[in-house]
Amino acid sequence: MPTMSNSQFGLLKERRFLPFFLTQGLGAFNDNVFKNALIVLVTFVMVGLSEDQKHGLTNLAAGLFILPFFLFSAISGQFADKFDKSRLAVAVKVLELLIMLVGVFAFMHQHVPLLLVLLFLMGLHSTLFGPLKYGILPQVLKSEELVGGNGLIEMATFLAILGGTILGTSLIGIPERGAMFVGVCTVVLAVLGLVTAWLMPPTAPVDPESKLDWNLFRATWRSVRELTDNRTVFLSCLGISWFWFFGSIYFTQLPVYTESVLGGSAKVYTMLLAIFSIGVAVGSVLCEKLSGHKVEIGLVPFGALGMTLFGADVYFAWPEAVTARGLGISAWLAMPGAKRVVADLIGMAVFSGFFIVPLFALVQSRSDPKRRSRIFAANNILNAVFMVIASLIAVGLLAKVGLTIPQLLLATAIMNAIVAIYIFTLVPEFLMRFLVWIFINLVYRIDLKGLDNIPDEGPVIVACNHVSFMDALIVGGTVRRPMRFVMYYKIYNLPIINWMFRAARAIPIAGAKEDPEMLARAYQAIDQALAEGEVVGIFPEGQITRDGEINSFRPGIEKILAGRPVPVIPAALRGMWGSIFSRKDSALQRARLPRRFWSRIGLTLDPAWTPDQVTATKLEAKVRELRGDWA
Repeated sequence: MPTMSNSQFGLLKERRFLPFFLTQGLGAFNDNVFKNALIVLVTFVMVGLSEDQKHGLTNLAAGLFILPFFLFSAISGQFADKFDKSRLAVAVKVLELLIMLVGVFAFMHQHVPLLLVLLFLMGLHSTLFGPLKYGILPQVLKSEELVGGNGLIEMATFLAILGGTILGTSLIGIPERGAMFVGVCTVVLAVLGLVTAWLMPPTAPVDPESKLDWNLFRATWRSVRELTDNRTVFLSCLGISWFWFFGSIYFTQLPVYTESVLGGSAKVYTMLLAIFSIGVAVGSVLCEKLSGHKVEIGLVPFGALGMTLFGADVYFAWPEAVTARGLGISAWLAMPGAKRVVADLIGMAVFSGFFIVPLFALVQSRSDPKRRSRIFAANNILNAVFMVIASLIAVGLLAKVGLTIPQLLLATAIMNAIVAIYIFTLVPEFLMRFLVWIFINLVYRIDLKGLDNIPDEGPVIVACNHVSFMDALIVGGTVRRPMRFVMYYKIYNLPIINWMFRAARAIPIAGAKEDPEMLARAYQAIDQALAEGEVVGIFPEGQITRDGEINSFRPGIEKILAGRPVPVIPAALRGMWGSIFSRKDSALQRARLPRRFWSRIGLTLDPAWTPDQVTATKLEAKVRELRGDWA
């Protein structure tokens, strides 16, 4: 278990992370103070506006804030890849300060047209900062820190949304001086953001030789098109955009849902908003503990499942509108179903964190470093598109189809299940990792050593001892990069788990006397996988141990390296002998019943060996040494 010193919270003590963390948090906070103060100003403070004018201005404000994401995301991604991200952050914060200085005048004079222009510019500020925000993390964090760092960023983002919403609406509501307080507050926040941005250490440009394309439409089209080059990254970005589709419907409907369906007051709305925001924050930071410091995409289906179940239960907890109106927090919580709605929002929010954080980390870890910011810029475009579509669908289902708000929320949860199943069908690695993650965490506790010895990219062979039927799932489910295992065809063909091996593109192999053609195909597939820069896992013993001892390593590894010399990482599973699925006490060739679940096991990986160092004999000796006496 990580201690506080080496957990994600330890990053908050380091200059490489803390100034950036504060900069992005202050920016998101300021965005929401400004935006919500403007909406409340138009809706509640200004006199002489009709209801149609209020609705029109509110919708215009939402559209103006999101428009820059369509127009300027591609350009901002180019900037973030070409220039030092820390200095670019300073420039963005200078822009924010200038906007807020003008905003003081606009708020004090209730100059709505100017405020709308400034809101558009704040959207531009967020557009410029977005690709920088996610592109910089892999440059300043180690690979094992990515999940924790992203969790902290998502936590800060949702808490900033909450805090900015509460502060903006509270300040603008102060009689006579509310507008002045909002203006001064936004300037102070912008100054603080500029100071923290200035404290960010320099980061090297990842693609300084790239040429800027100033044609907005061509650059946008190219950015989105290039996103599809990496299928896993593209589908992960679609998953992120779906999260914003899902979340925007719940966030958008929450005020009206609270007032007209739940019968709650503005304080109840604020409480529910706080619950949801804090829930996402908690789920985001829990990802590091659940994933064991690695990008665990198995959490994504887990998150989608929770989002669907809790999201659907919001409907069943409170399917019809009540006649009461304006209930305070205590009175509302005393109503039947209120606590269940609160529990559902908490559950949905926490699982949303499980869903979104690994996707961000996955895109960061598997995207081209030279184009990473442009990839996130394209993702921002998709996010904006999905949020607009969500708004249109919500309006259509409510106004045209005649759904109630609870029915709309149920429909959204059902859509979430359908989309999740579709994505996991396209990328079975998500679902496979989920099942492996569940299995490993239910049956075993793993002591990991040397996981960082797996390179972030490039071909490599991982050679491990073979103790149980679950070895491939345990090693493959622990290593961050996808692994293609070479396994005996009879294990590959085992019922129930065969589909997992196929989804992981395992390579079945047979002995030369059993099936020489399968053996030849296996060597060919191994060579092809290494040629494509993949990680290949092998069990050089060729069979599962029957007595707990490591069998002699066969020379197949030498044949592989003769045709394709790549690095080799010796690995040792420890503590598996005697666990469920090993062959101890199994004279009848059955998996014995476990003496206990959640048994402690270990996996140790040695630093990579160069191909010329490797022989079957030396590799066997090293694996024996790594395993030690803990069989």
